[in-house]
Amino acid sequence: MGQQQPVATTFAPSVSERVGASLAGVDAQLARRYPGDPGTRQPVHTVYVPADAFGPATVRSWGEQALAALDEHAPDASAFAHVLGLPDGLAAPVYERVRAKLGREPVEDLRVDFEDGYGARPDAEEDAAAARAARVVARAYADGTAAPYTGVRVKCMEAAVRDRGIRTLDVFLTGLMEAGGLPAGLVLTLPKVTYPEQVTAMVRLTEEFEKAHGLTAGRLRFEVQIETTQSILGADGRATVARLIDAGEGRVTSLHYGTFDYSAACGVSAAHQSPDHPAADHAKAVMQTAAAGTGVRLSDGSTNVLPVGPTEHVHEAWRLHHRLVRRSLARAYYQGWDMHPAHLPTRYAAVYAFYREGLDQAAARLVAYTGRSGGAVLDEPATARALSGHLLRGLDCGALDAGEVTGLTGLGRGALERLAGRPGQDTP
Repeated sequence: MGQQQPVATTFAPSVSERVGASLAGVDAQLARRYPGDPGTRQPVHTVYVPADAFGPATVRSWGEQALAALDEHAPDASAFAHVLGLPDGLAAPVYERVRAKLGREPVEDLRVDFEDGYGARPDAEEDAAAARAARVVARAYADGTAAPYTGVRVKCMEAAVRDRGIRTLDVFLTGLMEAGGLPAGLVLTLPKVTYPEQVTAMVRLTEEFEKAHGLTAGRLRFEVQIETTQSILGADGRATVARLIDAGEGRVTSLHYGTFDYSAACGVSAAHQSPDHPAADHAKAVMQTAAAGTGVRLSDGSTNVLPVGPTEHVHEAWRLHHRLVRRSLARAYYQGWDMHPAHLPTRYAAVYAFYREGLDQAAARLVAYTGRSGGAVLDEPATARALSGHLLRGLDCGALDAGEVTGLTGLGRGALERLAGRPGQDTP
């Protein structure tokens, strides 16, 4: 080979230096505001239980009740698949995995609720409930019976209930510290946010607690529930939700859509308050755009149609719930809220079918991408991130097994995480 000839250029090195200097502030802003996916496991759902109903047996009880609902209303794979319209090839593997999940880890994320699910109580009663919740949570993490993620939803920052919410948060967190420290899977939820200043107030509270107990700065983070119209569109016409994330100063972990409060605020009648209402779709589209690239995750809301009563009604409620969960997954809302133990079978059925249906195609496209072997679809790095992310989420929730993913792709978990741009998992 001959010697490579130098190429002609016009710009002096100082030109690039000046451009770099002029964009240094933008570079810093991008790094701070858009760090990308945190690389940790995201639960597929959140279960919230009123504080007065929460106890040591809550997680196990939800699993037992969910299995009992299956035994009564869909005792085998064929019956369950018929109710939900699952393809024949998925009926047995999905049903078996759902039953195994309900016995092993029925709840992935649990919130002890001191807000709407609990209501207004005498201060002494709520104090006692918060202290008890801390003891129960600490004990559950110590003996291995806790959901991977567990925490509290306290009352919001509105004036009428602000002091009560702050006190409950204080009692709960202090109780955890007294019981041995904050568990790795701790999650805090701030509901009914309307203004960024309320998020900033929550930041200041977490800072105060960390300083008082010598905790690492940033140890306490929290979710924001999007339940008010003001959290989507401010009085100045700007999309408020992006400002909420910024006001969190890096502590906001996720945005949770609140189906019923938000729908009611929009004037939607009770019969039509659902996660698939156009008002809900608009709010969630704004949330999704605001959160993209920030590392803040999304959760859809819930349905209040409970799978209880005669088998005919249970089947109807299951079909509705299954359809709504599948709809959310297709729209990249990989988490949602469940309100009843009998929602768990259809939550996991929808999630498992979603990831198993996409397994072969995602694996084949990753093989083509990593081997540059071509194929019917020409994928780019961004799509490879999405494909590997699909497989990782399937592995996290139990829809997929590591052996089958590696067998189809030739990639281990570490390789998938690198393709997905994840730094690696460090929480449950």
